[in-house]
Amino acid sequence: MARPPPRADTGAVRTATATAAAVTTTLIGAGAAAVAAGRYAADAALRNEPGRPLPGGPRLSVHSAADGRVVLTRSLASLRPGVYGLAAPGVHAVVGPVLDEGPSAPDTVVRRLIAVTHGSLDPGTRVTLTPQVHLGNPRTALGFDHADVDVPGELGPLPAWFVPEARDTWVITVHGLGAGREHPMVVMPFLRRQRLPVLDLAYRGDLGAPASPDGLGHLGESEWRDLDAAIRYAVRYGARRVVLHGWSTGAAMALHAAERSALAGRISGVVLDSPVLDWHATLRALAAARRTPAPLIPLAVRAAESRAGLRADRRPPGSDPGALRVPVLVFHGPDDTLAPWEPSRRLAAARPDLVTLHTVRNAAHGAMWNADPARYEEALRRFLVPLM
Repeated sequence: MARPPPRADTGAVRTATATAAAVTTTLIGAGAAAVAAGRYAADAALRNEPGRPLPGGPRLSVHSAADGRVVLTRSLASLRPGVYGLAAPGVHAVVGPVLDEGPSAPDTVVRRLIAVTHGSLDPGTRVTLTPQVHLGNPRTALGFDHADVDVPGELGPLPAWFVPEARDTWVITVHGLGAGREHPMVVMPFLRRQRLPVLDLAYRGDLGAPASPDGLGHLGESEWRDLDAAIRYAVRYGARRVVLHGWSTGAAMALHAAERSALAGRISGVVLDSPVLDWHATLRALAAARRTPAPLIPLAVRAAESRAGLRADRRPPGSDPGALRVPVLVFHGPDDTLAPWEPSRRLAAARPDLVTLHTVRNAAHGAMWNADPARYEEALRRFLVPLM
Protein backbone atom coordinates (compact mmCIF):
# COMPACT_ATOMS: atom_id res chain seq x y z
CA MET A 1 0.00 0.00 0.00
CA ALA A 2 1.44 3.30 -1.08
CA ARG A 3 2.12 5.83 1.59
CA PRO A 4 1.23 9.51 1.09
CA PRO A 5 4.21 11.85 0.75
CA PRO A 6 5.39 13.39 3.98
CA ARG A 7 3.72 16.66 4.84
CA ALA A 8 5.94 19.67 4.32
CA ASP A 9 7.04 21.58 7.39
CA THR A 10 5.16 24.81 6.63
CA GLY A 11 7.13 26.68 9.28
CA ALA A 12 10.45 25.75 7.63
CA VAL A 13 9.10 26.73 4.22
CA ARG A 14 8.01 30.11 5.53
CA THR A 15 11.42 30.65 7.15
CA ALA A 16 13.30 29.74 3.97
CA THR A 17 11.07 31.97 1.88
CA ALA A 18 11.53 34.88 4.25
CA THR A 19 15.30 34.35 4.28
CA ALA A 20 15.48 34.30 0.49
CA ALA A 21 13.39 37.43 0.30
CA ALA A 22 15.61 39.16 2.84
CA VAL A 23 18.75 38.16 0.96
CA THR A 24 17.24 39.39 -2.32
CA THR A 25 16.20 42.67 -0.71
CA THR A 26 19.67 43.07 0.78
CA LEU A 27 21.33 42.41 -2.58
CA ILE A 28 19.00 44.82 -4.35
CA GLY A 29 19.61 47.40 -1.63
CA ALA A 30 23.36 46.90 -1.83
CA GLY A 31 23.24 47.17 -5.60
CA ALA A 32 21.18 50.35 -5.45
CA ALA A 33 23.52 51.78 -2.84
CA ALA A 34 26.52 50.96 -5.03
CA VAL A 35 24.89 52.58 -8.05
CA ALA A 36 24.02 55.66 -5.98
CA ALA A 37 27.56 55.80 -4.62
CA GLY A 38 28.93 55.43 -8.15
CA ARG A 39 26.72 58.28 -9.34
CA TYR A 40 27.89 60.44 -6.44
CA ALA A 41 31.51 59.63 -7.24
CA ALA A 42 30.85 60.39 -10.91
CA ASP A 43 29.50 63.83 -10.01
CA ALA A 44 32.58 64.41 -7.86
CA ALA A 45 34.84 63.48 -10.80
CA LEU A 46 32.97 65.83 -13.15
CA ARG A 47 32.58 68.69 -10.70
CA ASN A 48 33.66 71.95 -12.28
CA GLU A 49 35.99 73.79 -9.89
CA PRO A 50 37.81 76.38 -12.00
CA GLY A 51 40.68 78.10 -10.29
CA ARG A 52 41.13 75.41 -7.64
CA PRO A 53 44.19 73.17 -7.86
CA LEU A 54 43.47 69.69 -9.12
CA PRO A 55 42.93 67.05 -6.43
CA GLY A 56 45.64 64.60 -5.62
CA GLY A 57 48.57 67.02 -5.60
CA PRO A 58 50.74 66.76 -2.50
CA ARG A 59 50.45 69.46 0.15
CA LEU A 60 53.81 70.99 0.98
CA SER A 61 54.76 72.78 4.17
CA VAL A 62 56.57 76.11 4.05
CA HIS A 63 59.56 75.97 6.40
CA SER A 64 60.80 79.49 5.73
CA ALA A 65 60.59 82.22 3.10
CA ALA A 66 63.04 85.13 3.00
CA ASP A 67 65.75 86.77 0.88
CA GLY A 68 64.48 85.33 -2.40
CA ARG A 69 64.42 81.76 -1.10
CA VAL A 70 61.62 79.48 0.05
CA VAL A 71 62.22 76.23 1.89
CA LEU A 72 59.58 73.57 1.25
CA THR A 73 58.90 69.97 2.17
CA ARG A 74 61.04 67.71 -0.02
CA SER A 75 58.98 65.68 -2.50
CA LEU A 76 58.86 64.81 -6.18
CA ALA A 77 56.55 67.80 -6.67
CA SER A 78 58.74 70.35 -4.90
CA LEU A 79 61.77 69.09 -6.86
CA ARG A 80 60.18 69.62 -10.28
CA PRO A 81 62.21 71.95 -12.49
CA GLY A 82 60.84 75.26 -13.71
CA VAL A 83 58.49 78.03 -12.60
CA TYR A 84 55.31 77.43 -10.60
CA GLY A 85 52.74 79.04 -8.39
CA LEU A 86 52.35 78.16 -4.74
CA ALA A 87 48.69 78.24 -3.70
CA ALA A 88 46.82 78.06 -0.40
CA PRO A 89 43.61 79.72 0.82
CA GLY A 90 44.40 83.46 0.78
CA VAL A 91 47.99 82.85 -0.40
CA HIS A 92 49.71 82.86 -3.78
CA ALA A 93 53.39 83.05 -4.64
CA VAL A 94 55.66 82.37 -7.61
CA VAL A 95 58.70 80.13 -7.26
CA GLY A 96 61.53 79.46 -9.67
CA PRO A 97 64.05 76.64 -10.02
CA VAL A 98 65.48 74.49 -7.26
CA LEU A 99 68.63 76.13 -5.91
CA ASP A 100 71.89 74.21 -5.72
CA GLU A 101 72.60 75.31 -2.19
CA GLY A 102 72.24 72.67 0.50
CA PRO A 103 68.79 72.27 2.08
CA SER A 104 68.06 73.61 5.54
CA ALA A 105 67.15 70.09 6.63
CA PRO A 106 67.36 66.63 5.01
CA ASP A 107 63.63 66.55 4.24
CA THR A 108 63.44 70.00 2.60
CA VAL A 109 64.20 71.64 -0.73
CA VAL A 110 65.16 75.26 -1.45
CA ARG A 111 63.62 77.06 -4.43
CA ARG A 112 64.00 80.60 -5.70
CA LEU A 113 61.17 82.81 -4.43
CA ILE A 114 60.24 85.14 -7.30
CA ALA A 115 57.26 86.92 -5.74
CA VAL A 116 54.56 86.68 -3.11
CA THR A 117 51.53 87.98 -4.95
CA HIS A 118 48.90 87.46 -2.27
CA GLY A 119 49.01 86.81 1.46
CA SER A 120 52.23 85.65 3.10
CA LEU A 121 54.30 82.48 3.19
CA ASP A 122 54.44 81.98 6.93
CA PRO A 123 56.23 78.93 8.35
CA GLY A 124 53.81 76.03 8.56
CA THR A 125 51.61 77.24 5.68
CA ARG A 126 50.40 74.27 3.66
CA VAL A 127 50.67 74.99 -0.07
CA THR A 128 50.17 73.23 -3.39
CA LEU A 129 52.45 73.58 -6.38
CA THR A 130 50.29 74.82 -9.27
CA PRO A 131 50.84 75.72 -12.95
CA GLN A 132 48.98 79.00 -12.37
CA VAL A 133 51.66 81.66 -12.09
CA HIS A 134 49.56 84.83 -12.37
CA LEU A 135 46.63 86.24 -10.40
CA GLY A 136 44.32 89.02 -11.48
CA ASN A 137 43.92 90.13 -15.09
CA PRO A 138 46.37 91.05 -17.87
CA ARG A 139 46.64 94.62 -16.59
CA THR A 140 47.15 93.90 -12.89
CA ALA A 141 49.31 90.81 -13.39
CA LEU A 142 51.32 91.74 -16.49
CA GLY A 143 50.80 95.46 -17.04
CA PHE A 144 49.11 94.81 -20.42
CA ASP A 145 46.27 96.93 -21.74
CA HIS A 146 43.25 94.76 -22.34
CA ALA A 147 39.51 94.92 -22.81
CA ASP A 148 36.92 92.99 -20.83
CA VAL A 149 34.57 91.64 -23.48
CA ASP A 150 31.50 89.41 -23.58
CA VAL A 151 31.39 86.66 -26.19
CA PRO A 152 27.80 85.72 -27.10
CA GLY A 153 27.41 82.02 -26.28
CA GLU A 154 24.50 79.64 -26.56
CA LEU A 155 23.94 79.75 -22.79
CA GLY A 156 24.60 83.48 -22.40
CA PRO A 157 27.50 85.96 -22.40
CA LEU A 158 30.97 84.46 -21.91
CA PRO A 159 33.50 86.82 -20.28
CA ALA A 160 36.87 87.07 -21.98
CA TRP A 161 40.00 89.19 -21.89
CA PHE A 162 41.13 90.65 -25.20
CA VAL A 163 44.75 91.78 -25.44
CA PRO A 164 45.09 93.74 -28.71
CA GLU A 165 48.09 93.59 -31.02
CA ALA A 166 48.95 94.42 -34.62
CA ARG A 167 48.47 91.13 -36.47
CA ASP A 168 45.19 89.86 -37.88
CA THR A 169 45.83 86.31 -36.69
CA TRP A 170 44.33 85.95 -33.22
CA VAL A 171 45.25 83.36 -30.61
CA ILE A 172 42.26 82.10 -28.61
CA THR A 173 43.39 80.57 -25.31
CA VAL A 174 41.28 78.05 -23.41
CA HIS A 175 42.11 76.77 -19.92
CA GLY A 176 41.48 73.24 -18.67
CA LEU A 177 40.80 71.23 -15.54
CA GLY A 178 41.50 72.85 -12.20
CA ALA A 179 42.24 76.24 -13.78
CA GLY A 180 40.59 79.47 -14.89
CA ARG A 181 41.42 82.03 -17.53
CA GLU A 182 44.31 83.27 -15.36
CA HIS A 183 46.31 80.16 -16.27
CA PRO A 184 46.82 81.02 -19.99
CA MET A 185 48.41 84.31 -18.97
CA VAL A 186 51.70 82.38 -18.75
CA VAL A 187 52.01 82.60 -22.55
CA MET A 188 50.67 86.15 -22.98
CA PRO A 189 54.06 87.92 -22.72
CA PHE A 190 55.46 85.62 -25.41
CA LEU A 191 52.41 86.07 -27.69
CA ARG A 192 52.60 89.83 -27.25
CA ARG A 193 56.24 89.78 -28.36
CA GLN A 194 55.01 88.07 -31.54
CA ARG A 195 52.45 90.90 -31.90
CA LEU A 196 49.57 88.41 -31.82
CA PRO A 197 46.22 89.49 -30.34
CA VAL A 198 44.94 87.17 -27.61
CA LEU A 199 41.35 86.34 -26.68
CA ASP A 200 41.42 84.52 -23.33
CA LEU A 201 38.05 82.82 -22.83
CA ALA A 202 35.99 81.85 -19.80
CA TYR A 203 33.43 79.19 -20.66
CA ARG A 204 30.41 77.50 -19.11
CA GLY A 205 30.91 76.75 -15.44
CA ASP A 206 33.61 79.41 -14.98
CA LEU A 207 33.26 82.32 -12.61
CA GLY A 208 31.10 84.93 -14.33
CA ALA A 209 30.08 82.59 -17.16
CA PRO A 210 26.77 80.74 -17.47
CA ALA A 211 26.53 77.49 -15.55
CA SER A 212 26.44 74.21 -17.40
CA PRO A 213 22.78 73.05 -17.45
CA ASP A 214 23.57 70.06 -15.23
CA GLY A 215 26.27 71.82 -13.19
CA LEU A 216 28.94 69.40 -14.37
CA GLY A 217 31.92 69.51 -16.70
CA HIS A 218 31.80 67.34 -19.83
CA LEU A 219 35.55 67.12 -20.65
CA GLY A 220 35.06 69.41 -23.65
CA GLU A 221 32.23 67.46 -25.28
CA SER A 222 29.71 70.29 -24.78
CA GLU A 223 32.09 73.11 -23.81
CA TRP A 224 33.64 73.26 -27.27
CA ARG A 225 30.57 75.16 -28.47
CA ASP A 226 31.67 78.08 -26.28
CA LEU A 227 35.02 78.05 -28.07
CA ASP A 228 33.12 78.00 -31.35
CA ALA A 229 31.34 81.16 -30.19
CA ALA A 230 34.75 82.74 -29.48
CA ILE A 231 35.90 81.94 -33.02
CA ARG A 232 32.79 83.67 -34.40
CA TYR A 233 33.49 86.66 -32.15
CA ALA A 234 37.11 86.90 -33.31
CA VAL A 235 36.16 86.77 -36.99
CA ARG A 236 33.42 89.35 -36.45
CA TYR A 237 35.91 91.77 -34.90
CA GLY A 238 38.71 91.54 -37.40
CA ALA A 239 40.53 88.21 -37.17
CA ARG A 240 41.34 86.78 -40.59
CA ARG A 241 42.65 83.59 -39.00
CA VAL A 242 42.73 82.11 -35.51
CA VAL A 243 45.09 79.77 -33.68
CA LEU A 244 43.50 77.76 -30.88
CA HIS A 245 45.70 77.17 -27.82
CA GLY A 246 44.12 74.87 -25.26
CA TRP A 247 45.21 73.20 -22.05
CA SER A 248 43.79 69.89 -20.80
CA THR A 249 40.05 69.85 -21.55
CA GLY A 250 40.59 73.17 -23.32
CA ALA A 251 42.83 71.22 -25.72
CA ALA A 252 39.99 68.74 -26.25
CA MET A 253 37.70 71.69 -27.00
CA ALA A 254 40.20 72.98 -29.56
CA LEU A 255 40.29 69.65 -31.40
CA HIS A 256 36.50 69.42 -31.38
CA ALA A 257 36.26 72.94 -32.81
CA ALA A 258 38.81 72.18 -35.52
CA GLU A 259 36.74 69.14 -36.56
CA ARG A 260 33.19 70.46 -36.08
CA SER A 261 33.08 74.24 -36.28
CA ALA A 262 31.35 75.88 -39.25
CA LEU A 263 34.29 78.31 -39.18
CA ALA A 264 36.97 75.59 -39.19
CA GLY A 265 38.35 77.13 -42.38
CA ARG A 266 39.45 80.17 -40.34
CA ILE A 267 41.53 78.00 -37.97
CA SER A 268 45.15 78.04 -39.14
CA GLY A 269 46.66 75.96 -36.32
CA VAL A 270 46.00 74.25 -33.00
CA VAL A 271 48.24 74.07 -29.92
CA LEU A 272 47.47 71.32 -27.40
CA ASP A 273 48.95 71.35 -23.91
CA SER A 274 48.35 68.20 -21.81
CA PRO A 275 45.37 67.23 -24.01
CA VAL A 276 42.61 65.03 -22.61
CA LEU A 277 42.33 62.47 -25.41
CA ASP A 278 41.27 59.42 -23.35
CA TRP A 279 38.04 60.13 -21.46
CA HIS A 280 38.04 56.82 -19.63
CA ALA A 281 41.56 57.20 -18.23
CA THR A 282 41.01 60.82 -17.18
CA LEU A 283 37.73 59.98 -15.42
CA ARG A 284 39.41 57.13 -13.56
CA ALA A 285 42.20 59.47 -12.47
CA LEU A 286 39.75 62.18 -11.37
CA ALA A 287 37.61 59.71 -9.43
CA ALA A 288 40.67 58.27 -7.68
CA ALA A 289 42.10 61.71 -6.93
CA ARG A 290 38.82 62.73 -5.32
CA ARG A 291 39.12 59.75 -2.96
CA THR A 292 36.53 57.48 -4.52
CA PRO A 293 36.90 54.02 -2.93
CA ALA A 294 38.66 51.69 -5.37
CA PRO A 295 35.73 49.22 -5.71
CA LEU A 296 33.47 52.09 -6.81
CA ILE A 297 35.79 53.57 -9.44
CA PRO A 298 34.49 51.41 -12.35
CA LEU A 299 30.90 52.36 -11.41
CA ALA A 300 31.90 56.01 -11.09
CA VAL A 301 33.55 56.00 -14.52
CA ARG A 302 30.53 54.41 -16.21
CA ALA A 303 28.18 56.82 -14.46
CA ALA A 304 30.38 59.80 -15.34
CA GLU A 305 30.54 58.80 -19.00
CA SER A 306 26.76 58.58 -19.03
CA ARG A 307 26.27 61.84 -17.14
CA ALA A 308 28.71 63.72 -19.40
CA GLY A 309 27.23 62.34 -22.62
CA LEU A 310 30.46 60.52 -23.48
CA ARG A 311 28.59 57.69 -25.15
CA ALA A 312 30.03 54.93 -27.30
CA ASP A 313 28.81 56.73 -30.43
CA ARG A 314 30.84 59.81 -29.43
CA ARG A 315 34.50 59.62 -30.38
CA PRO A 316 37.11 61.23 -28.14
CA PRO A 317 38.95 64.19 -29.66
CA GLY A 318 41.83 63.17 -31.88
CA SER A 319 40.58 59.59 -32.27
CA ASP A 320 40.32 60.09 -36.04
CA PRO A 321 43.71 61.47 -37.12
CA GLY A 322 42.45 61.61 -40.70
CA ALA A 323 40.04 64.38 -39.69
CA LEU A 324 42.89 66.80 -38.98
CA ARG A 325 43.22 69.56 -41.57
CA VAL A 326 45.58 72.07 -39.92
CA PRO A 327 49.01 71.94 -38.23
CA VAL A 328 48.94 70.80 -34.60
CA LEU A 329 51.61 71.29 -31.93
CA VAL A 330 51.31 69.04 -28.87
CA PHE A 331 53.08 69.69 -25.56
CA HIS A 332 52.83 66.58 -23.41
CA GLY A 333 54.91 64.18 -21.39
CA PRO A 334 54.97 60.82 -19.60
CA ASP A 335 54.64 62.28 -16.09
CA ASP A 336 51.06 63.48 -16.69
CA THR A 337 48.94 61.23 -14.46
CA LEU A 338 45.61 62.82 -15.40
CA ALA A 339 45.75 62.77 -19.20
CA PRO A 340 47.85 59.87 -20.50
CA TRP A 341 50.70 60.70 -22.84
CA GLU A 342 50.25 57.65 -25.10
CA PRO A 343 47.27 59.01 -27.09
CA SER A 344 49.33 62.12 -27.90
CA ARG A 345 52.15 59.89 -29.15
CA ARG A 346 49.73 57.88 -31.29
CA LEU A 347 48.23 61.04 -32.77
CA ALA A 348 51.67 62.39 -33.69
CA ALA A 349 52.73 59.04 -35.17
CA ALA A 350 49.53 58.79 -37.24
CA ARG A 351 49.86 62.29 -38.77
CA PRO A 352 53.55 63.25 -38.89
CA ASP A 353 52.67 65.56 -41.78
CA LEU A 354 50.58 67.80 -39.48
CA VAL A 355 51.27 66.91 -35.84
CA THR A 356 54.45 67.83 -33.95
CA LEU A 357 54.88 66.34 -30.47
CA HIS A 358 57.11 68.32 -28.10
CA THR A 359 57.85 65.91 -25.26
CA VAL A 360 58.15 67.50 -21.82
CA ARG A 361 59.44 65.39 -18.95
CA ASN A 362 59.11 66.04 -15.22
CA ALA A 363 55.91 68.02 -15.76
CA ALA A 364 52.52 67.47 -14.17
CA HIS A 365 49.20 67.91 -15.95
CA GLY A 366 48.82 71.37 -17.44
CA ALA A 367 52.37 72.34 -16.47
CA MET A 368 54.29 71.85 -19.71
CA TRP A 369 55.21 75.55 -19.94
CA ASN A 370 56.20 75.61 -16.27
CA ALA A 371 58.76 72.84 -16.62
CA ASP A 372 60.89 74.79 -19.13
CA PRO A 373 59.41 78.12 -20.29
CA ALA A 374 62.27 78.90 -22.71
CA ARG A 375 62.05 75.59 -24.60
CA TYR A 376 58.25 75.75 -24.66
CA GLU A 377 58.24 79.25 -26.12
CA GLU A 378 60.89 78.45 -28.71
CA ALA A 379 58.87 75.45 -29.93
CA LEU A 380 55.77 77.63 -29.98
CA ARG A 381 57.58 80.38 -31.92
CA ARG A 382 58.71 77.95 -34.62
CA PHE A 383 55.19 76.59 -34.92
CA LEU A 384 53.50 79.99 -35.12
CA VAL A 385 55.79 81.81 -37.55
CA PRO A 386 54.34 80.13 -40.70
CA LEU A 387 50.79 80.71 -39.38
CA MET A 388 51.03 84.46 -38.77
